[in-house]
Amino acid sequence: MHRRGLLAGIAALATGGCAKVADSGTGQALLGAAETWHMNAQRFLTGRNALATEFTRADISPFFRGNGTTAIDTPEYAAAKATDFANWRLTVTGLVAHPLTLSMENIRRLPQRTQITRHDCVEGWSAIGEWTGPQLATILRGATLLPSARFIVFRCADTLGGAPYYESIDLVDAFHPQTIIAHMLNGAPLPERNGAPLRLRVERQLGYKHAKYLTGLEIVSDLSDIHGGHGGYWEDRGYHWYAGA
Repeated sequence: MHRRGLLAGIAALATGGCAKVADSGTGQALLGAAETWHMNAQRFLTGRNALATEFTRADISPFFRGNGTTAIDTPEYAAAKATDFANWRLTVTGLVAHPLTLSMENIRRLPQRTQITRHDCVEGWSAIGEWTGPQLATILRGATLLPSARFIVFRCADTLGGAPYYESIDLVDAFHPQTIIAHMLNGAPLPERNGAPLRLRVERQLGYKHAKYLTGLEIVSDLSDIHGGHGGYWEDRGYHWYAGA
């Protein structure tokens, strides 16, 4: 079985067939230990900066489907979309020396990275797309992280089931060269279904980690007091926090 498919199967098992085990205290401890082992093993075997496979334009999928939230039905989002997101802002707050408020123009003026990668969903589908945007590391260096910073929390404009969508990664993935804040897909501005105007691409992890409709980055030392305390919308509902692919 392909490694990404195997990991997707493990994630599905952990959130489905193993639900009764996971609900127990012992099960939670075992799953947490397994997740930590997987993260450390992947980084040891492949290297902290090992790149996810990149493809050619000939490999790009004819259609890149949306998943989860594919449209935002709020007056604020509709107004922003009507102006091509001219007034959209991405804030950088928390454990930083220099909080930032970035416009779309600011983001486009930063050094850009373009990469053609495969998106692997925990539901079992994949698609290849060309993503463009600044490296997250560039933004974080501009804000200057404080010594106590450990995680980047991604705030989003969408909700699922009435709860705010959010995600988080640690500093290893945050400073990985393929981790970008994408504003373009296949040479055009992001479609709404794919997270317009900004989304995270963290290429060594499964699709649910790639937060869409980004409004803010919050740099924190601990995740336990944020929403459900597990570091992400789906993690608060049983998914693994580290979804290395």
